[in-house]
Amino acid sequence: MLWIFIIPVLFYFFLLLFICRNLILLSPYRQGGIPHQKLSVVVACMNEEKNLPSLLSDLSSQDYPPELFEVIVVDDGSADNTFEIASEYKQIKDLKVVMNNGKGKKSAIRTGVKKAFNELIITTDADCSMGSGWIRTIAGFYEAGRPDMIIGPVMMKDTPGFFNRFQELEFLSLQGITAGTATLGNPVMCNGANLSFTKKAYLEHSQNLHDDIASGDDVFFLHSLKKKREAKIKWLSAPESIVTTMPASSPESYFMQRARWISKGKAYNDRYTILLAVVTFVTSFVMVFLLITGIFRPAFLTVFAATFFVKSIPDLLILTVTLRRYNKTALLKWFIPSQIIYPFYVTVAAFLGITGKGKWR
Repeated sequence: MLWIFIIPVLFYFFLLLFICRNLILLSPYRQGGIPHQKLSVVVACMNEEKNLPSLLSDLSSQDYPPELFEVIVVDDGSADNTFEIASEYKQIKDLKVVMNNGKGKKSAIRTGVKKAFNELIITTDADCSMGSGWIRTIAGFYEAGRPDMIIGPVMMKDTPGFFNRFQELEFLSLQGITAGTATLGNPVMCNGANLSFTKKAYLEHSQNLHDDIASGDDVFFLHSLKKKREAKIKWLSAPESIVTTMPASSPESYFMQRARWISKGKAYNDRYTILLAVVTFVTSFVMVFLLITGIFRPAFLTVFAATFFVKSIPDLLILTVTLRRYNKTALLKWFIPSQIIYPFYVTVAAFLGITGKGKWR
């Protein structure tokens, strides 16, 4: 009877193996001609006086004609000098700094999109950085296929220490799952730090973002757009399209962030996303139960070892494919310790999210 515990892990195994198959089939984007697409970059921010100058510097250094893009900074009621710093920046030819018409990030993005003059919108966050070819690559990818949404890769800055390596590995595994499901034509995640879409698509779906929930401006938009059968949602696989962000500063802030992600899952109505989330949680909970119970009843440790092995196979495959694409294979040495910690982390974060203990910053 003990081996019944391996059943949810087998579901996890086949589900992620299927995602990995599609991830392997994903071809990297190689830019052909020179794009001429006009676009708008929207940055919703609050109390970002320390980070905003670096982002604006990256945007002013883009190798894309400055007359073809505008930058719209939307201040969501900052208590510091965010608005003044953005307003005084002169290195971007077309920079608009506006106040949020409402409250919260969803309202701020909505404000920025409505102010935008161009059909293609790119969003990012004030604490992000990107290379000089970021806008050019997105513009070229859009011109090549005219998708309604482009999901771009987001990576964490390379910082030392096991906690940061664990974050980086988890983030990259999420990137692999995002890319694999998008290639399958059924994306489950996206990140507003590197997200592009048409103004028309956003305005059609902007009322389905659950404004009563603080986070989820990106994923709720994705799920709403997916319901439109003819919608084209693409993953952009190109080194130039990467956006980099800082890892969480402490385990507490990391748990709270993941708990917020999980808490908004109660409002999800996308079946594939719900399936993947439930299977991941049940698998993690079973492994935690088997390991803790095994301390008192050693027979459970044998089943734990089997579930650990089965779960690790698709995890390792997805990570290996993803790490090779981003030249991060050195991180694989942290795979085993991260795999041991991961079920506990998911179980605790899920508990915090479900019980509403993950407070919004």
